[in-house]
Amino acid sequence: MPGMPFLLDPRLEKDTLSVCEFELCRVLLMNDRRYPWLILVPRLYGAVELTDLSERDADRLWDESLHTCRTLKAAYPRGKLNVGTLGTVVSQLHLHHVVRHEGDAAWPGPVSEADPYEEKQGRELAGRLAGLLEG
Repeated sequence: MPGMPFLLDPRLEKDTLSVCEFELCRVLLMNDRRYPWLILVPRLYGAVELTDLSERDADRLWDESLHTCRTLKAAYPRGKLNVGTLGTVVSQLHLHHVVRHEGDAAWPGPVSEADPYEEKQGRELAGRLAGLLEG
């Protein structure tokens, strides 16, 4: 509904650290120290599927996702980027960007239970990634 305020899903709020804001998306760091893992959440009320986006917003999401991918690839050049929308637990539209490495904790399967950052470590990484994304 146009004009309704954006609200972040409580599960995303609980499981992530804030990184920065793009034109369309809020950028979050998944609180899992095993993987560099950013999540883009379009700040649009009621968006659940990619098809809920206007052409302009879909183009903006793609641009912001590519920027995120390029930034993560520069910061973690040996990693393999996994990018996708899942929405099986949180229906709010959000796009995962996970850097994986052969031999990581879940390789080659999907990531699972999070191993949270120590508070200071998480804040420092969120700040460093914000600087790279906004720079």
